[in-house]
Amino acid sequence: MPESQPLPYAGVRVVEFTHMVMGPTCGLLLADLGAEVIKVEPIEGDSTRRLLGSGSGFFPTFNRNKKSIALDLKTREGVEAALRLVATADIVSENFKPGTMKKLGLDYDSLKQFNPRLIYVSHKGFLPGPYDHRTALDEVVQMMGGLAYMTGRAGDPLRAGTSVNDIMGGMFGAIGAMAALRQRELTGKGCEVQSALFENNVFLVAQHMMQFAATGKAADPMPSRISAWAVYDVFTVKDGEQIFLAAVSDKQWAIFCKAFGLEEMLADPRLKTNNDRVLARDWMMPILRSHLAGYSAAELSAVFEQNELPFAPITKPQALFDDPHLNATGGLAPVRMNDGHMAKVPLMPFTLDGERPGIRLQPPRIGEHTGELLREVGYSEEEIAAFESRQAGIAR
Repeated sequence: MPESQPLPYAGVRVVEFTHMVMGPTCGLLLADLGAEVIKVEPIEGDSTRRLLGSGSGFFPTFNRNKKSIALDLKTREGVEAALRLVATADIVSENFKPGTMKKLGLDYDSLKQFNPRLIYVSHKGFLPGPYDHRTALDEVVQMMGGLAYMTGRAGDPLRAGTSVNDIMGGMFGAIGAMAALRQRELTGKGCEVQSALFENNVFLVAQHMMQFAATGKAADPMPSRISAWAVYDVFTVKDGEQIFLAAVSDKQWAIFCKAFGLEEMLADPRLKTNNDRVLARDWMMPILRSHLAGYSAAELSAVFEQNELPFAPITKPQALFDDPHLNATGGLAPVRMNDGHMAKVPLMPFTLDGERPGIRLQPPRIGEHTGELLREVGYSEEEIAAFESRQAGIAR
């Protein structure tokens, strides 16, 4: 964004007690939009920094544009420093197990006593109710919330290929915080915002619930569903390549048939409307698959793009680093990885006045801003040195 134009949440201070994905996503969204987000980490750092495998990219993905203060919240001194920070905050965000923040005296009921304007965002597995004592993970709620059933083939429930509930749950936490900020403008008071994995997952599968409500028929898993559109599938073509192709209206069907010399199918009265073609998929699709099998994926892409028909190559995540559209539009930005080397990370999927909110601060090193923040809330140099020696926090 141009320096002359402030970001929407510039001047808003967020103190987050978060780890993994859900809570950090909330802070990421607010940080990208200009808020000062202070990440409170344990002395050894957020455990996300040390994950392997599928978690190895979590920290640089969800913690840009944040400051880090390292505090030992098991000590009186560490909690006191956290409380001083909270006293300056507009928003506190946390995603620890139920009861953890209360034991520390950092729960909403405790904090609102001395900061009634505080907005407190809790990210949990479940909203308050019969399930709220359970330990939840993205995979747990996908299994119990119908998403894994809808994603996999019949009899083979399958986790979605990314942390959809963690990420969206954090986004809804941020949306709740934004709504609470507006409410505070009207009332002068803060409030508690709650966001939960399970309820987020149920929101995602609402369309399948409502399909049953509308038709009385249960939704089939996506791999075996009856599609609403006749041509809407992955095709295996020349040299074993795969490509997704679609024709979702009668107009697109006509364009598709003419582009590939399928005039006989276009004239077939059994295939006149989209609904006719949906009912004819059992015999129609083998004909189409055979007809298109000799084309390469590149040839099909060119014809579909030329005729403004929907298509998509089957792309692996690592190939997106070289995607010409993402690179041309500034959708990827340099980010510092856990080991210090630079890579590219996707930015928020929206623009403000034509610009994507960018990276102002690289993902912080453990406690990188501890000294700076302690000074800001009134600690002297002597107190900071003593603070460090007692290992309540590390000034860096």
